[in-house]
Amino acid sequence: MDPPAAPSATVSQRDQWIVESQVYKIYEHFASIPPNAQSVMLELQRDRHMEFLEKGLGHLAPSFSVLDANRPWLCYWILHSIALLGESVDDELENNTIDFLSRCQDPNGGYGGGPGQMPHLATTYAAVNTLITLGGQKALASINRDKLSGFLHRMKQPDGGFRMHDVGEIDVRACYTAISVASVLNILDNELISNVGDFILSCQTYEGGIAGEPGSEAHGGYTFCGLATMILIDEVNRLDLPRLTEWVVFRQGPECGFQGRTNKLVDGCYSFWQGAVVDLLRRFYSIIEKQMASLAAQKGDSAEESSQILTTSDGFEGMGRSSLVNFNSIGCNFLKEPRATEPLFHSIALQQYILLCSQELEGGLRDKPGKRRDYYHTCYCLSGLSVCQYSSSKDPDRPPLPKSVLGPYSNLLEPVHPLFNVVLERYHEAHQFFRGFS
Repeated sequence: MDPPAAPSATVSQRDQWIVESQVYKIYEHFASIPPNAQSVMLELQRDRHMEFLEKGLGHLAPSFSVLDANRPWLCYWILHSIALLGESVDDELENNTIDFLSRCQDPNGGYGGGPGQMPHLATTYAAVNTLITLGGQKALASINRDKLSGFLHRMKQPDGGFRMHDVGEIDVRACYTAISVASVLNILDNELISNVGDFILSCQTYEGGIAGEPGSEAHGGYTFCGLATMILIDEVNRLDLPRLTEWVVFRQGPECGFQGRTNKLVDGCYSFWQGAVVDLLRRFYSIIEKQMASLAAQKGDSAEESSQILTTSDGFEGMGRSSLVNFNSIGCNFLKEPRATEPLFHSIALQQYILLCSQELEGGLRDKPGKRRDYYHTCYCLSGLSVCQYSSSKDPDRPPLPKSVLGPYSNLLEPVHPLFNVVLERYHEAHQFFRGFS
């Protein structure tokens, strides 16, 4: 009798092997060349990235017509990348951007994907972050906070979720974009916060990560959105943080970059989505330790009782704390929280993946070897690189030590606020500007 045939590889396995092989060849070549050549390979190509980004602000090819409903996102991806590089645009281009986004602002609140398009939470987040990134009186004052507040309240659902747009989908991404915008504009109130924590808690999966909606698969982008939202509404300790931490740290694979989901391919954009999650979690190590201790003490209890320990640890009493917390200041106060002394992921390895595998020498960054550069991946690869570089710093306002920056120290980017993904200096300006409004 013949032995059973070996099972054939799945499509996912074959794709994974191809990617690992491509990455291994890059790393093997890097290891084989002289140190001076290695330094060149690790250099962030600032001038070429700027050429790529400025070209996108000036003119886009017809192929970009598929992003007609995402033009505020293009503004954000490009201008945030420029800000991360420590650069800015000229006055004419800044004024044109403010004027364009003003025409995207709906008369009844929120921003659409283009002039005359329906308001949408995703493009509202992109537009607001773009205006914060530009900074200055004209940009920040162009946001109609009262109308935007009305739009956010219209999108709010009784179960705590938000719709992305009128009769649109309800998911964790909608919660984050609504709460993030409300927080930075100083319009976050109890009505917007009500039941949001319950909705996000229902999206945390058995793996530990957070899905887009209840019953779906844990995903890096939604995990960032869910965790950041829970921080901004001061309910982060309701999540199962030990399990979330375990899930996210195991998403950094042999390629040194992050994957977005279990058994999926590495992708440069998760350098931020997953890297920022790990960075955020470092500020809650005391809560994580308490949750782990509570579970260890209750090993004999049922799973339901153990879950209850997680949702009530640290004395959380539901929304009863709202009267004691200034929710609009959480984003600013969060930066003052102490962090665990060491990063929970391999920061230098992730920088290596970004610089050697995601960076294109002619400018722009990409998903992985074999993919093309684009503005989305340029934005989130650079954002992730910034998170890596400052991951060992106790004070984000101070430059990190040279050992924390892979390659020449000229690779150092501007620090970002990990909850909002805007350059820290621009966030502080916006916070000061909007705190003057009641």
